[in-house]
Amino acid sequence: MNSFHEVDTPSLLLDLQKLKTNINRVSGFAKDHGLKLRPHIKTHKSIKIAELQLESGAVGITTAKIEEAEVMASAGIKDILIAYPISSPEKIKRVIGLLNRGVDLKISVDSLEQIKLLQKGLESTPHSLEVWIKVNSGLNRCGVEPGKSALKLAQAVLFLSKLRVGGIFTHAGHAYGASTKEKIEEIALAEAKAVVESAEECEKAGIPIQVRSVGSTPTYEISGKVEGITEVRPGNAVFYDAIQVGLGVASHDDCALTVLASVVGVYEDRIVIDAGSKTLCLDKGAHGLDSVKGYGYILGHPGLIIERLSEEHGVVVFEEKPTLKLNDKVRIIPNHACTVVNQFDEYTLVDGERVVGNWKVDARGKNK
Repeated sequence: MNSFHEVDTPSLLLDLQKLKTNINRVSGFAKDHGLKLRPHIKTHKSIKIAELQLESGAVGITTAKIEEAEVMASAGIKDILIAYPISSPEKIKRVIGLLNRGVDLKISVDSLEQIKLLQKGLESTPHSLEVWIKVNSGLNRCGVEPGKSALKLAQAVLFLSKLRVGGIFTHAGHAYGASTKEKIEEIALAEAKAVVESAEECEKAGIPIQVRSVGSTPTYEISGKVEGITEVRPGNAVFYDAIQVGLGVASHDDCALTVLASVVGVYEDRIVIDAGSKTLCLDKGAHGLDSVKGYGYILGHPGLIIERLSEEHGVVVFEEKPTLKLNDKVRIIPNHACTVVNQFDEYTLVDGERVVGNWKVDARGKNK
């Protein structure tokens, strides 16, 4: 197979050169500003891509779930932050399993009850565990409030023999709902402030905080420049997507990931493609962004809008009827790359129009 036009659909195309450019953009920013880089792999879920990020200068990776960490550890990746609150006995057993394999593991914590459960689960093992305190910088999801609440939790960790505080971090996911670049900047500065002020409260009380970590894709190039921040963790920046374009963070040309779909029906008022909700997902932005139109951006056809999806069908509408005909193929920049990747077993790697290989989506479906 020479050209992606010969690939069956729907398929996930990954432009290798754009991927490498995006990886270098992030690592270059980190190097230029004296920051450590710990990219979030929930976007790509690929061992190969994680290895490229590490080769480009990342000190480790971030995962959302334990299963993702287990997949990456199986490839020899050792420095892993699980940026998710873990407290159940079943999951603590799996944390111990990763420690048994020699993984340099960090776990997100944000409550007294949680750290007591981690302590209890580790007491019968030879291991201690590094924990990072998550602070809420405005997303109002997980995390203690910055400042005194973060200090209170750090002080509680000091009394637990199996835990040690390694860092303070946050996720400014509400930046995805920002309507202007000025609003993104405001959120980014508040993100950095929440981490820096919490770390300073701890250090004034004699608790050193080695890592001060920020970094959603829309904010990391702003919050990462704030004095006192030591690490960034962007995830989506490895690919970018239509939401990032809507935010003004990237252009369509920056987007490394596309879905290849075929026209399966042509009608007077619509075209139907073979990419439905099981391919493109029903995501228009988890935190309120209104700038995306439809369920993906069809490259080369700006007048087409993917208006609605059923499971196997995408219904495309238009003002002026396009020249597309039955079996023609289109490339779609997904609204949200992270969720779309999770629908596929593999990437089809392309260099221009040429197919150059396939990579597994190794952590697909790893949601425990």
